[in-house]
Amino acid sequence: MGTNGAGPQAHTPEWTSTVVGHHRLRHDLAVIRLIGEFVPFTAGQSVEVRVPQQPGVRRRLSPALPPSLDGKLEFHVRTIPGGWLSGSIVTDTAPGDEWHIAAPQGAFAVDPDGAEVVMIAGGTGLAPMRAQILDLARHENPPPTYLFIGGPFPRDLYAADMLRLLTDELPWLTVIPVVESLDDPRRIDEWYEQSRVDIGFPVDDMLQGTLADVIGSHGAFDNHQVLVCGSPAMTRVTVDRLRETGTPAERIQFEGI
Repeated sequence: MGTNGAGPQAHTPEWTSTVVGHHRLRHDLAVIRLIGEFVPFTAGQSVEVRVPQQPGVRRRLSPALPPSLDGKLEFHVRTIPGGWLSGSIVTDTAPGDEWHIAAPQGAFAVDPDGAEVVMIAGGTGLAPMRAQILDLARHENPPPTYLFIGGPFPRDLYAADMLRLLTDELPWLTVIPVVESLDDPRRIDEWYEQSRVDIGFPVDDMLQGTLADVIGSHGAFDNHQVLVCGSPAMTRVTVDRLRETGTPAERIQFEGI
């Protein structure tokens, strides 16, 4: 998940990382894996990146992995309509590219000793949630965690295989896939066809509706840690629905507005 941000000041530390994997999963989405210098962020934060395709432009992205001393990073990037930098990252990134990373920031923070966790992720808003889940897995007794992951169509759940494997490994994690339509569009996405795997969520396990509607149907999450991340529109309407149905504002953390 990425948001535009102001450039760092001259004194801001910067780290370098090299692309080791570029996985095009959809016509408008790619997963980028890098290895390089250790970047001192915390799981759930975003960082500022500069890429060789547009070296004068900076963009904020959320790592999909928690910090690791071996310098591994992963980003999920979707093309934003009219966003020429995001489009270049999705289509033109190649192994060996050197990225510059700076300015970790953000407030997503899950208390591993706290109340049950509800995560609500639209599209690549999954990235900081996944980093948080993997960070929670480092603790001995993480709180029960419920991840609502949504998209317009089943094929928009681009990480369904990874999430299904995580639920098999982590007994405290429950993933609830949400789609607005149970049928994929007729238009063929060649990248989806090339990356299709047998592991994932069957349509019968998916809830139909928008994330806001599905979340609203559950009533108030008045004793939970609630995190929301996605597009500005999705985040805004979901946070509004949470408040309307009684979830206390102080229990909601969000990014994307």
